[in-house]
Amino acid sequence: MNAIQTQLLQIRETGDLVRAAQAGDSAAFGELFERFQPTVLAIAMRRLRNFAEAQELTQDVFVQAMQKLDQLRTPECFIGWLRQITVRMAINRAVRRGPSVTVEPEMLEATVTSQGSPLDSALAGERKEQVRAGLDRLGEMDRSTLIAFYVHGQSLLEMSDEFEAPLGTIKRRLHVARKRLAKEVEEMAAV
Repeated sequence: MNAIQTQLLQIRETGDLVRAAQAGDSAAFGELFERFQPTVLAIAMRRLRNFAEAQELTQDVFVQAMQKLDQLRTPECFIGWLRQITVRMAINRAVRRGPSVTVEPEMLEATVTSQGSPLDSALAGERKEQVRAGLDRLGEMDRSTLIAFYVHGQSLLEMSDEFEAPLGTIKRRLHVARKRLAKEVEEMAAV
């Protein structure tokens, strides 16, 4: 079997997997993910130049693909369609992120000066105490969600794995926890 025949066979197999996934076969979509995840990651990495962001984008691309799979009319064109989704989402993410500027740590330390007064420092300290106290008054789920995101710096995908919950649930939990913390801190500031 020559290279062209092998490629045609792979395209046919991909088409069959896409049709099965469109019919609701989650194992077929899982196989598509396994086959094309490296390609999507490579495109994302080339566009974003940041491995963590590229991994997150890869997950987002497959979520988008799963949601829109029924719109793909020609299943054999799946990889091209997936590449288009990846490029479009990478461009959107890069535009939202803005340009990044690389600075050597030594240069940064040499140019940073303290802009705050002692009063600013005291107020910032009080604010930190209020936030910590507000965190202590939250429920366990809200507290652990906020700490995972803000203190440990976990991505939404990492949190999804840790809490064994879908990405949408994690986003909702984070949103609700922020609101509850803001309410707690606001009530404490009013006292």
